[in-house]
Order: sequence, then C-alpha cells, then structure tokens
Amino acid sequence: MTFTQAKTIADLVRSDFPILAQEIHEKPLIYFDNAATSQKPQAVLNALLNYYEKDNANVHRGAHSLSIRATEGYEGARNKVAKFINAAHREEIIYTRNASEAINLVAYSWGLSNLNRGDEIILSVMEHHSNIVPWQIIAQKTGAVIKYVQLTEIEEFDLEQYKSLLSNKTKLVAVVHVSNTLGCINPIENIIELAHQFGAKVLVDACQSVPHMAIDVQQINCDWLVASGHKMCGPTGIGFLYGKKEILTAMPPFLGGGEMISEVYFDHSTYGELPHKFEAGTPAIGEAIALGAAVDYLTAIGMEKIHAYEEELTTYLFKKLVEIPQLRIYGATSKLDGKNRAALAAFNVQGIHASDLSTLLDHEGVAIRSGHHCTQPLHRLFDASGSARASLYFYNTRAEIDDFIIALKDTIDFFSGMMA
Repeated sequence: MTFTQAKTIADLVRSDFPILAQEIHEKPLIYFDNAATSQKPQAVLNALLNYYEKDNANVHRGAHSLSIRATEGYEGARNKVAKFINAAHREEIIYTRNASEAINLVAYSWGLSNLNRGDEIILSVMEHHSNIVPWQIIAQKTGAVIKYVQLTEIEEFDLEQYKSLLSNKTKLVAVVHVSNTLGCINPIENIIELAHQFGAKVLVDACQSVPHMAIDVQQINCDWLVASGHKMCGPTGIGFLYGKKEILTAMPPFLGGGEMISEVYFDHSTYGELPHKFEAGTPAIGEAIALGAAVDYLTAIGMEKIHAYEEELTTYLFKKLVEIPQLRIYGATSKLDGKNRAALAAFNVQGIHASDLSTLLDHEGVAIRSGHHCTQPLHRLFDASGSARASLYFYNTRAEIDDFIIALKDTIDFFSGMMA
C-alpha cells in the first residue's frame, strides 16, 4: 500500500470497509463511534469466513489437516500480535475475550496472590469501569487500599499528585494509556518508571492506544498491557493480555479446564506452559485468526502513518468544535495541535440531553456515542450524568467532520428553537 501527499489514508482505505458505504435515514453514514468499536476491513471479514468455510476444527488436539491448519492460523496470529507490540516472547501474549477479561485475569491471579492488607493500588479518576471494579473486588478480599490520581486544571493526568501517592506501600499501578472520555494521552513511560522505583507493578489499559499508535511494550517497560481486538479492526470476542514472561510464569491459573492442563489426576492437576496455562477451554479460534488479519492490515498501512493522520484529524475536529459556544468539551481544549490527545471529543450542550443529541444526529446519518462511556466516577466529578462523544479512526475524513459539525449545529439550533 503506497501513500502520496495527494491522497489521505482515508481516501485509500475507505473502500476496504463495506459497512461505510451504506446510508442511514437516506444520509451517507458518518461513523464517529470508533472508541466503542471500530469497523472491519474486508480482509478481516474474509479471514473469519475462510476459517469457518475451510479450516473449522479445534486447535492443538488433532492430527488431521483441518486441525493443523486451524492451529497454525491461531498460533500464527499470536506471533503477529507479539510482533505488533514488540513483546520479547510470543508466549507473553495471552488470548482473552476482551480487555476486561484480561484485567480480571491479572486481578484474580496476581492480585489475590500478591496483595495484602494495607498494600496500595493506584488508579486514576479517568479509568474505565473495567479497570476499577476488578480492583475494588480484590481490595475488598485482600484488605488492600485503592488511591486515585486526580486531574490537573486542564483535565489531564496529574503527574505531580501521582508522585505524591507513590510509596513503599504501592504494589500496583493500573492506568489507562489514552482516556476514552478526556482523550488525553497519559505520560505512560514516566508513570511506569516512577512506579518501578518503588517496586510496584504496572498494568496499562491500552484499548484506546494500541489501535491508533505504535506501542512497544519493551520500551515502555510495562508489566502487563491489555487491549481489545474489536477496537483495532478485529472481531468482537477476542482481546489479549501481554505480560512479562517471568511474571506470567509465577502467576497461578485464572480459569481451569481443558487446554490449560498438563496432567489431571483425581487428587491434583498440573498445568500447561505459557501461554496455554491461561487459555482454558476451546478458544475463539476464528476470532483470533481474524485478529491476526487485522494486525496485518494495520501493519501494512503503518501505525506511524495512522497516528500522524489522526493527529491532523484531531486538530481539525477541535478547531471546529471550539467554535461552537454552547459546547462544554471535556479534557484539555487548550491543545489544538492534535498532540498528546486522541481523535475523540466528549462534550455536552447545556439544556440538551446527550442521548437526545445522539438520536437526532443519527437521523442525519451521524453515529456518535452518548452515555457515561463506562466512566461514571469521572462524569460525577464533572457533575454530569453522561456526555456525547465523537471518536474518529483512520478511515474518517475532514469532509465527514464538516458534515458532522453542520449536523451538530443544526441539532443545537433545533433544540434551542424548541426551548425558546
């Protein structure tokens, strides 16, 4: 795939996504809900169909050709994911259903085995529920204490306050790389380095970063990292946990059953080697293979190119949004150069419920998200029950942003006229 200055990435790839060609309420679809889930290119759809049409068999257990091909595709996808995030070893990639399951795996396996009364867990107030609730459960079971990093005045991660929370009691820092509500890109390398100075482990929620920028787990030196396939052009029902090999080896199994065993006796069992120790039962084989196809697709474009293009989209989106005086945009709006923030914007309009705004925009063919985006505690800090959120990906265009802004202004005017 070759890119020229004359054409954007979106110009070259949009035809790869059949869903984007449809109309909604007789208007061309503008899909701005990518933080919730991304669309799938034809190559990913083909990979999923090919598995079920030609290779459908269980993995690791059969000597026949279908099982061999299924296993090769399944394990080959693991190799692709490992290379994609630059893991040192392929067995450091554990397939999960999604990032939520990956976090729970770490919480129940490592957390229950390593956290004790008085130990401290540091989260941030911008965390997704999936990176709060498991740790609340583990804290209740172990007596560990949760502390939260607050926001700066411009609604970003407060690094100085984070430093003040760190101590020899800190055993775990679990933090989002890119906020799905504020859009800020957190200084993850600095966060990890500071935590390691106190001997703490660090888990990174990379759901909103892995699909949008190059991630090198060895460079950032995280202990665990989680991501969901469906946000990175892959299918639903598949995600992954990255963990340093020595840490995963020391962790006990999370789920028990077929595939994760070595030997089973009536009175005890022994467990398989990594990565299989954490993959109980028949896995999502077709979905894993399709995730591998998604990695191939993103790699062919180039994550650096994707990130650079999205920075341009972000700059353009926010320049348009800040011109609308009725909007309360969450996250730093002082940074309009597209740097250090993702291509998403969560906002509210005074007097208009976010779900009403989203519903009327849908009638203009614009798909955005409304609700709390699984960040209820953060919204409570803003005294908001929810917000509207527009989130972009590399197949979106400036022209779509223009149409979205027109539709948004018209919708605001419509409600203003009703209330007049």
